[in-house]
Amino acid sequence: MSLGFAISARDGAARRGRLSTAHGDVETPAFMPVGTAATVKAMRPEDVAQAGFAMILANTYHLMLRPGAERIAALGGLHRFMHWPGPILTDSGGFQVMSLAKLRKISEDGVVFQSHLDGSRHRLTPERAIEIQRLLDADITMALDECTPFPATEDEAQQSMERSMRWAERCKRTFRDMPGYGLFGINQGGVHGALRLASAKALTGIGFDGYAIGGLAVGEGQEAMFAVLDTTVTVLPNDKPHYLMGVGKPDDLLGAVMRGIDLFDCVLPTRSGRTAQAFTRFGTVNLRNARHQDDQRPLEEGCDCPACRFYSRAYLHHLARAGEILGAMLLTHHNLRYYARLMEQMRAAIETRQLAALGDELTRDWARGDR
Repeated sequence: MSLGFAISARDGAARRGRLSTAHGDVETPAFMPVGTAATVKAMRPEDVAQAGFAMILANTYHLMLRPGAERIAALGGLHRFMHWPGPILTDSGGFQVMSLAKLRKISEDGVVFQSHLDGSRHRLTPERAIEIQRLLDADITMALDECTPFPATEDEAQQSMERSMRWAERCKRTFRDMPGYGLFGINQGGVHGALRLASAKALTGIGFDGYAIGGLAVGEGQEAMFAVLDTTVTVLPNDKPHYLMGVGKPDDLLGAVMRGIDLFDCVLPTRSGRTAQAFTRFGTVNLRNARHQDDQRPLEEGCDCPACRFYSRAYLHHLARAGEILGAMLLTHHNLRYYARLMEQMRAAIETRQLAALGDELTRDWARGDR
């Protein structure tokens, strides 16, 4: 396999690295904005890059349903289709089958489900998931897994995890090695430490370019999530990237980086931007609140995003209350820039072995709250 990953600095379990792909390099730890349906909502691709991101995430489930992987391939692949020249990681669709699809039936072969869009029937197997991601031209392909729901009994979690490991073997056999492209396996096992360790052992035996931790941020809470990371990350190959899927809040990112996670994705910054919620140095701000209606200050002092450079809180409040599209665009850009700056801060802190001090500062500021 030909995906490059080099670690340049460490601070405790935290790592500063560089992920090299066919479409460019990604400085890690890194956050990936979610472009589920070949678009990061309310953002142009060039604005996503300007906000500080090198790689985005797209989704197999959504793109296989609309407009179709074969159509995207015929139009030149996902990078050309969505005008994003940088690296793309594609989620295999396992989570969406669990959370969105209707009347799904899981078997050893794969999953048969009805589309949440129109009720049409589809079949997704490990082999087809790899084929779709190859048609999309994803730099990082994810193995198809069964995303174990929460809560689940230990027996249910074990059966689900073991099926995912068998699917992972089939994905590895199907994946074609190419320079700059890679395949990640997904660790499963719910909140059960022994199952997570068994999954890690199975994945390591198969051998992947990177290792994701899935099945979290589904309601288990931060303490349980961190406990899974404490159990799992240390037994994953140390020279490969570690990816925590679907996470999360700023303090989740901080805690996970401290535990050795290199990659993240989450809809939170973009979804929050569309609902008038902003992330700032001093915690979250609801721009719908009346206290902002006469406030001429920027949303966050020192932030270099367009929302903070050119507009007042009063104007952002007006846009939010009026339901104007510009409000969603500006707040989405701000939230993504906040996440990019947070990752930049953590990368710099790891290089100087000051991550704990940064963590104390961030936690203190978040606790202070917006005034």
